[in-house]
Amino acid sequence: MTYRNFVLFDVDGTLMDAVANQRRMWHQWAARYGLDGDEVYAVALRTRPVETFAAVAPGHDPDECLALLHELEDEDVRTGTYTAFDGAAELLGGLPADRWALVTSNYEHRVRGRFERTGLPLPGLIVDAASVAEGKPSPVPYLLAAEKLGADPARCLVIEDAPSGVRSGLAAGMTVWSVNGPAAVDGAHRHFPTLADAAPHILASLG
Repeated sequence: MTYRNFVLFDVDGTLMDAVANQRRMWHQWAARYGLDGDEVYAVALRTRPVETFAAVAPGHDPDECLALLHELEDEDVRTGTYTAFDGAAELLGGLPADRWALVTSNYEHRVRGRFERTGLPLPGLIVDAASVAEGKPSPVPYLLAAEKLGADPARCLVIEDAPSGVRSGLAAGMTVWSVNGPAAVDGAHRHFPTLADAAPHILASLG
């Protein structure tokens, strides 16, 4: 195990803005089932997909529901418009390639597609939904990233925008900073209104 410092990033809402894409996908999904898009999206914002299906479409096969959502997500990666947050490209480009990773609740092929479309550099390690049996807020995703990097969790800095991700990093015994919001996410050790505000401090954390 190395005693260097590392940075672990969430993706959606942290490095890139995907809110419009997610809203559009859930509206498309809802339309296929004759449901109200706004109502479905409101549920999807606070629950995992399987829980959303159970709440808004209890009479439908959840595997079928998930397959349709994945189809729409893959199509969006091919045709949608994604925007990296200000400072993201410069920040990631300034990090040593072996000192950072992505920890996402999405799937690696979609993350790679989005990064290609936005021109963001990719790290050598992406821990995605297929990598773990338990997703955020479980500590498992962040602990797996630390293990694969050969890092001490106590020397890992997590950059997140969402409560579940912050809880995941904290449960893993890591330092957690929240970004891209008007106020700190509960539990975060430090907060920055934008990723650009956090960037110089993230770079400095590597020593």
